[in-house]
Amino acid sequence: MTARKLDGTAIGRAIKEEVKKEVEALAESGIRPGLAAVLVGDNPGSRVYVNSKVKTCAELGLYSRKIELPGETTTAQLLELINSLNGDESIDGILVQLPLPNAIDTNAVLEAVRPEKDVDGFHPVNVGRLVRGQACLEPCTPAGIMEMLRRSGLPISGKRAVVVGRSDIVGKPMAFMLLHRHATVTICHSRTKDLPGVCREADILIAAIGRTAMITGDFVKPGAVVIDVGMNKAETREEAERIFGPDEARLAEIGKKGYTLVGDVEPRTVAPIAGYLSPVPGGVGPLTIAMLMSNTVKAARLRRRLA
Repeated sequence: MTARKLDGTAIGRAIKEEVKKEVEALAESGIRPGLAAVLVGDNPGSRVYVNSKVKTCAELGLYSRKIELPGETTTAQLLELINSLNGDESIDGILVQLPLPNAIDTNAVLEAVRPEKDVDGFHPVNVGRLVRGQACLEPCTPAGIMEMLRRSGLPISGKRAVVVGRSDIVGKPMAFMLLHRHATVTICHSRTKDLPGVCREADILIAAIGRTAMITGDFVKPGAVVIDVGMNKAETREEAERIFGPDEARLAEIGKKGYTLVGDVEPRTVAPIAGYLSPVPGGVGPLTIAMLMSNTVKAARLRRRLA
């Protein structure tokens, strides 16, 4: 027996289709939701992410504006841009691609975005509303995971959930979202004692620790739902075989690209034990972009006080 696949690509496609219909409905009222994507510096990975988000906006009928700034941009200059976008009526959502260059005060920039345009859900006001269970713009990755669970018909209420990782972007908001859906939640991190033992208590295990294939079968309760948030690289055949077993497609990918994408979960040992498992790639990743689009439409509606 092997775990059933949680297909984030299919779920993300369904969410985007719903967003597209919302955009079409808003267009009848003369409203076109707009997203500004700000890229500072020349991080290749960040450039790929931003281009993907802009492309998705075009596919769904949203207005998008990509703003590229040099790596030498100062905090003051970036804050001036954010202030301008805050007052721009054509922009409903502002996305500042992270990580920013080290010289920039990231917290100051994220806090400068008006909460009602904070489609990443990082502003302290939105964080506070999330903690209190109030309506807000939620961080996209954990919101996408909640949609994955809901649309897969997987119950949360009364379940034991373990979140491995305590980041502000995934781990902490994920824990509160699960808590608000009546799960009993434990957050684990690098100093958790007997991490495998704690994880084995989970009906729902969220792996967001950022360490390649760290979660092995020893961490998993039989039949558990395992969500892999990690995005890492395996660059050798030996490493890929250890993580995936004799997977010819993965080995061929290493031969062609020099790497294959790997999450925080080791599929070779986890898949025979778990009840459900999200793959990498094709799991959580597509949901993050889908929820960004959804948040942009939500922000457009909230700003105009539309139901």
